[in-house]
Order: sequence, then structure tokens, then C-alpha cells
Amino acid sequence: MKRSSSRKALSIALLAVTTGTTGLAPAQEATAVVAQSQAGTEPIDTKIEVPVASLLPLYGTAAQVTEEVDANVDPPATHADSSSADRPLPAAGPEPAATNLESIIVTGTRIRGGTTPSPVITIGSERIREEGFADLGEVIRNIPQNFSGGQNPGVVTATGSGNTYNQNATGGSSLNLRGIGADATLTLLNGRRLPNSGFGQAVDISAIPVAAVERIDIVADGASAIYGSDAVAGVGNVVLKRDFDGVTLSTRHGGATDGGLTTREYAAVAGTAWASGGLIATYKDSTVDPIHAGQRRYTAHMDEPFVLYPGSDLGSGLLSAHQALGDRAEFQLDAFRTERSQAWYQNYGAFYYENFSETTTTSVAPGMEFSLPGGWVVTVGAAWGKDRNVNRTQMVVAGTNASTLALHSCYCNESESFEAGAEGPLFTLPGGEARLAVGAGNRRSDYENISYLRGTREGGRQSSRHAYGELNLPLVGPDMGVAGVRRLVLSAALRGEDYDSFGSVTTPKLGVIYSPGPDLTLKASWGESFKAPMLSQLYANRIAGLWTASAVGGAGDPSDATVLMAFGGNPELEPERANTLTTSLAFHPAALPALEAELTWFRINYDQRVIQPLPVYSQSLSNPALADFILYSPDAEELAAVLATYSHAFYNYAGADYDPDKVVAIAYGQYANAMRQRIEGVDLSGSYRMDLGTGRLTLRGSASWLDSSQRNTANQPPFDLSGTLFYPAKVSARLGAVWDNGSLTASMFANHIDGVADRTTGKRTSSFTTVDATIRYVVDGRHGPWSGLEISLIGQNLLNREPPLYAPVAMTDVPYDSTNYSAIGRFLSVAVSKHW
Repeated sequence: MKRSSSRKALSIALLAVTTGTTGLAPAQEATAVVAQSQAGTEPIDTKIEVPVASLLPLYGTAAQVTEEVDANVDPPATHADSSSADRPLPAAGPEPAATNLESIIVTGTRIRGGTTPSPVITIGSERIREEGFADLGEVIRNIPQNFSGGQNPGVVTATGSGNTYNQNATGGSSLNLRGIGADATLTLLNGRRLPNSGFGQAVDISAIPVAAVERIDIVADGASAIYGSDAVAGVGNVVLKRDFDGVTLSTRHGGATDGGLTTREYAAVAGTAWASGGLIATYKDSTVDPIHAGQRRYTAHMDEPFVLYPGSDLGSGLLSAHQALGDRAEFQLDAFRTERSQAWYQNYGAFYYENFSETTTTSVAPGMEFSLPGGWVVTVGAAWGKDRNVNRTQMVVAGTNASTLALHSCYCNESESFEAGAEGPLFTLPGGEARLAVGAGNRRSDYENISYLRGTREGGRQSSRHAYGELNLPLVGPDMGVAGVRRLVLSAALRGEDYDSFGSVTTPKLGVIYSPGPDLTLKASWGESFKAPMLSQLYANRIAGLWTASAVGGAGDPSDATVLMAFGGNPELEPERANTLTTSLAFHPAALPALEAELTWFRINYDQRVIQPLPVYSQSLSNPALADFILYSPDAEELAAVLATYSHAFYNYAGADYDPDKVVAIAYGQYANAMRQRIEGVDLSGSYRMDLGTGRLTLRGSASWLDSSQRNTANQPPFDLSGTLFYPAKVSARLGAVWDNGSLTASMFANHIDGVADRTTGKRTSSFTTVDATIRYVVDGRHGPWSGLEISLIGQNLLNREPPLYAPVAMTDVPYDSTNYSAIGRFLSVAVSKHW
């Protein structure tokens, strides 16, 4: 799986290491106020609000704080400040001052420069380099609130997880907050939706070149009132760098010390800024070798070929530009394209499957922004995206190597959306300006599952219209001197959507931010969220089959009794619905400004989840939990309705002709709104900064405790999800330190994932703790041949910890939980970049 030499040469000649974003040290309240003037325009105000969440150096803390900075005075560069600010790489000369309407992106709210009552996890480009992450997939897999199951490259497809979407179908990486599914976490690029990838409605966040990323914001709270469908567990927003001056070339090489996963990456980033705008362009080329089962001690018994981690090939490019059109308008454009291929093998003894996957993702999002009198801003934006996941599987007979094409298909997704919105001040309250955001738009999604082998296709389209409003009311501000109430802000949001498939849905959200003094900030939010049914669930091919009653769990019926069973898509599906409640307490003592911590409690009640209710057809009549999906003694009209619906795909497995008089039951196995989940937990995060020697030491960490359960049908008792195989562990954490003296940065972090239980045996695996370290050196100075040179040495799982093992039921399953634990082992790499 090698790219052509011309592609490799192009990637080397192009660009990709990021400069950081200039930041400020975190202060102590709920909004940072930073003064900024706009050259060439009449300043309406000498201050604008900037989300402090983007400046914080810790996991999970959204300690949104207030700090006023004079517009004409640069903040002092101190050791304490530089820890939280992303440091730009040396450039050849000063950047030109741009006259533009700088967008203020605050994830979790439509209020510009506002605050959200939900906790925000923010990871900036500097911290991505500090901790040695190669792409956004690595970033999200190291966030304790995120689950590595679902669509991720380390998930072994052969694993019998009982979860259809716990598999690596595309080679990409998807957010999966709280482990309730990648389809229940919304992923955005600069606030706009990305196309779905594969069949499970996952969005490949690693398709976005990390070289162009300024930061990633993650709101681990329901956000459908703000963004619409899918934002049940939360939303992740990738914010791109706005301006970049110069050219950076970089390369990264590494491999696992136990063998496999040899990685070769080449990247480039180039950009420029002018008086009225700027642009940045990136390209990345990466090749990764597979890890074979024979390369690990605990899987050496498995028949070869069998792959634990697929080999892959990636080419990804991105362009982001903005151009002012006069003093009050700006055009913006974000576009990227990614091509990814992967290959892996599954061995079943007598034969094995040779799998190939090629995924192409394209996204284009233009927009306009207009500044109106009175401080109002109007935005108009559109987005178009397309994702093609083409799969080809060969079944190879062991010994003879005779092969048969078993699968050749495409999961083809395409989407387009348009939205117009306005935001601005309404009136002045004692605590500040009351602000309103309103907007409306529409969205269309298309899905096709094409079988090139059978010459068939299934799929459909889903369209929706929406309108939203959000209100922010600062009732009390710090300057008012109210005893016991330093700050009090109320917020309310409401969004209505109308779908052509199931009708309308309305989702509200209420929030409060309260600070009794300078040391504490209490935030609380309640809201309702929803997720529209997946197009693959609505429009999957519908199939009917006839079985003998005894074959599907029947007892006491005549020997020739039969059961009519229906499977596949269900165009009558309703949306999945959830209500969420989140509270958090941020501690930022004024007497100890280097310390910040946040404690969050959350609860999600998630109902009407879509499932296939008859997972084991042989137990359809014998399992009392499935009684809601069985119709006994159907009449002729009910039988005719099933046959009319499924007439194009009827299969007779009864061994006798269909006779309606002998059908004793109808088993409805098509997708249905039946499952209920309950998710509750606690997050804790914090950081502390101190001077140490000639530099500054930052301690930071985050931990999450999760308790989740599920009930598939009304007749079934709930059972645990978290803490069991192929679902999130009860406890996960990441804790470490970063030392930085300006040129040299050293970091070390420990990662902990609790053990999980096997529900079939009751046995529990051991926990999984690994240690990562990164050393990075940047040559200071703005002149000379070595200026702008950056060298990083990265070690992940330095102690070479093997994944905890369990006893799988099938010998063809790997003996570890690949959704929680990794088979990579110790991975060492070196990264070199040069900026001009």
C-alpha cells in the first residue's frame, strides 16, 4: 500500500507543522475581555470578548473568566503567561496587519464572545505538539470523556462486541463521547457540519489535517438546542487557524518496538496574510504498516494472516481563506479533501478474508459575514460534503489460495446545508448587554449502499428545515458590588426542526452561570436533545423470511407450523430523544491564580434508541423479552401487509411452500425505536503552574467516572454497559506534567483505563496504565539557517504495557478488548519540522 513517488515528492514539497495561536494566561471569571482595534474602521468598542476556554491549558476545564486588557498595551511575556499561550514559530518578518471582521467562535453557544453553561474541553495547537499527538484521532483517544470504541483504527472488526458500529470500517477516527455511539456526537469544522462516513454515521475527525488546526473544543453536554440532530452526548468543533505566515515542512517517522505500525508522515503548511485577508493551505501524506497477530505474544496462536491494526495510506489537503470586502463584510472559505485506504485480514482457519477499504472525503464550506450598525452581525453560510467508502473483500481458501470476491460495495454519503443567522445586543442589563442570536436554514443528506457485486443499491434522502433562537441575560456583573453574587448570567435556547421523514421536533435548553465571588463559578444546564434516525436504518433493504416455528424458538406448535419474519429498514422510525442535566463547579482562587480545577456531574436519559430487536433469530419466540415484537395468530390481512411490504425480497427457509394457514406468528425484526439508556457520571480536571528552574512547570490532568446501563425492550431488565467488555470503562484518566523554558519542552503523562468485566463469565480484566513522554526543542531566533527548526522525540506506552486479556468465546476473536485497550505497545517516533 505505497503511494506513488510523485505523490510522496509532492507531500514533501508541501507543508504541515502548525504555529500556535497567541493566547493569554487564564484569569478568574466567565469571559475574557480583550481589547482590539480594527485598522481602517471606526472602532465601535475598544474591547471584544474572547472565549477563555480556548486559552486554558487543562483537560475539561472551562473556567470562563474575566480579564480586561488595554487595547494599546501588549501583555507582558512572563513564564506564567507563556504556559497557556500557544507560542508562534519564528517567521521571516512581521506579519502584515489585516483589516477584517475577526470571527469569534465559541463552541456551545451562538452568542458571539459569549459563555456557555456547559463545560468545555479545549486543546490548542501548542498542547497538541507538547504531548506529541500526530493527528486529531490521537487527540480524542486521549480524552477521558471520549470512548475509543466505534469507528477507530485500533478496533478489531472481528471482535464479537454485540455492537454493529464497534468496528473499523473506514480507517478514520470518530468522537464517541460517553461511549453512547459516534452517531450521537456531533462533529463540526469551524462551526459547520461535516459529511458522515461509512454506514454508521460516524464523522472522521482525523481527516482534518492537524497542521491547520488552531484548537479543538469539545462540549460534553447535550447541544441539540444549539446545533440540532446528533448532539446528544455533545459536540466537537475543530477551529482552524485563521492566519499563517510562511512555509513549514515536516516529517515524522516511527514504529512499534514489538514490530509493525512503521509510520512515515510528510506534511507541509503554507500561508500568508495581507491587509484585508489571508489564507492557509496544508497537505499531509502518511503511510502506516499493519500489526500482524504473529507480532504479538498474546495473539501468536491465531492463524495468519490476521491483522490487529490495519495498514493504511493517507493523503489529505486543506485550504482556508478569508477576505474582507470593504469595512463591514468578509468572505470565508474552508475546503478539504482526504483520501484514505486500508487493508486488513481476518482468519477463520479453513479460509480467511482479505479486506480493502478506500475512503474519499470532500468538504467545501463558503460563508459571508456582515457587520451592521448597532453591533449586530449577520452570517450566511453553506456547506457541501461527500464521503465515499468503497469496500472490497476476497475470501481466500487456506492451502489452495483460491479466492472469491465476497463483497464489493460503497457506502456513499452526501450532504448539503444552508444557514443564515444574526446576533447582537438587545438592551443593557445591570450585568451587561442582553444579546440575542436567531437563525434559520435547511439541510439535506443522501445515503446509498451500492453492491457492485449484486448490482443492487439501497438508500434514500432526508431533508429538514430549522429555526433557532438563543438569549443571553447577564443579570449581575462584578462591578455592581452585590454581596454574595459576583456574577449571574441566565441563558435560554430553543430550536425547532421539521423533517420530511418523521415530522417536527423542538429542543429547548436552559442554563445559568453563577459566581458568588472571585474564587468559584457554578454552572448548570438542562436541555433536550434528539438524533434523527440514520439513513441506513430508514432505507436498508427490507427482507422477509419463512422459518419453521421450532427453528426460531417455538414450542408446542405442530411440526409444520411456520413463522413469518421481517427484517431491514423501517421508514416509520421516530427520532431518538434525550434529556440532559449537567452541573459544574470551577475553582480558580484569586489568591492562587496558578491553580484551576473543575468538577462536573452529568446525567443523560436517552430513550427511543433504534435497535434491531431480534439479534438472535433462533430465540425470537423463546425469549420473553422479545414479546413486544411477536404477533401470534395473525389474520390474513396482517400476513398480506408483511408480504406486500417485503415482496421484493422473500426467502423461504421452512422447507415447504408458504401456506398462510400454517403461520402461527409474525416476528417483526426490522429497526425499531425500543432501546433506553441511562448515563451518569462525574468529570474532574485541573491544572497548576509554577516556575521551576529556568522554565515553567504545568501539572494538568483529567479523570472521568461513568455509570451507564441499557434496556433493549420494555420486557427486559436493564443491564450494565460501562465497565463491561466493548463498552467504556468505569474510570479513565490522564495526568501529567509539561516543563517549558521557551526553547525546550518536556512532557510526561500517565494514562489509566479501568478493567472491564466479561458479562458471560463474570470475570474482570486488569486495568491498563501507560506512560507517554515527549521532548521538543525549537531553535530560537528570527534569522539564521537553523531558525524555525523544531525537533521532537515522542514515546508512547514507554513501559510497553500489553493489553489486559480475557477468554473470547470464538478462537477467531482477539483475546483483548480492542475498544478500550491497544495492541500497539511501545511506540517511538521522531518529528522534524522547519519554518521559513
